Amino acid sequence: METTIQQTIDELSPWFHNIHLPDGTQTAPDHFLGDFPAFKWKQIAPAIPENLEGKTVLDIGCNAGFYSLELARRGAKVTAIDLDTDYLQQADWVLKQHGLRDRVTLHQLQVYDLAGSTTSFDIVWFMGVFYHLRYPTLAMDILAEKTREMMVFQTLTMPGDGEYNYQEDYNINDRESMLQPGWPKMAFIEGKLNQDPTNWWAPNSQGVKAVLRSAGMEIVSEPSHETYICRPDPNNPSPARTWNRSEYLSAIGQDWREEVSKKTG
Repeated sequence: METTIQQTIDELSPWFHNIHLPDGTQTAPDHFLGDFPAFKWKQIAPAIPENLEGKTVLDIGCNAGFYSLELARRGAKVTAIDLDTDYLQQADWVLKQHGLRDRVTLHQLQVYDLAGSTTSFDIVWFMGVFYHLRYPTLAMDILAEKTREMMVFQTLTMPGDGEYNYQEDYNINDRESMLQPGWPKMAFIEGKLNQDPTNWWAPNSQGVKAVLRSAGMEIVSEPSHETYICRPDPNNPSPARTWNRSEYLSAIGQDWREEVSKKTG
């Protein structure tokens, strides 16, 4: 007896992405967030080029492949990575249902594994992963190196916003400045958040912007809450590419001495 679409959905459950299949069936129609992530895509989609033919995309933490699917529909060649083999199996099946499996390459990888690759991408899709990382700023530096044209970044944030008195340099005794409401912050979550032990960080909005800038990214727009469209800023290179290069190379397991000796030799 032939397996039905609904039977396969049930076999591959649970689903975190509610994906609408060609026959109208949905993978998670009763999702606690609603029609997720379709409602987020509707907010972001106008900021993404309609025609992505010839463009390459890196989808980090692809889950069941919702964003990979939408980007492939626009013509992109997508490299999608996730740690969870169950999610990758879901993505494989979903893409086949839509006839787009040939446009997406799936890999079981950690974001840090990308440090050893020389491949870069026109668009880096970095949504819903940053706050799950124990070493988030290292991941940002790695991905900034991989971004040619655009990064789409989204993260969980803490409540509150505001401006602060930014200065290029602060006196070591002027630490009261760090108590300004708008000072860039990242709250560390020692236990669980929403029963998830991998939720480590919740930055405020100024903290997000500061981390992006310090990775050498320029924020172009904010199409929805907690979501930022960025591009590499040639006038503001990351410290990982300049004065802090040796620390970055050491953190990703490369020999920084050789590169330093080339510059000084």
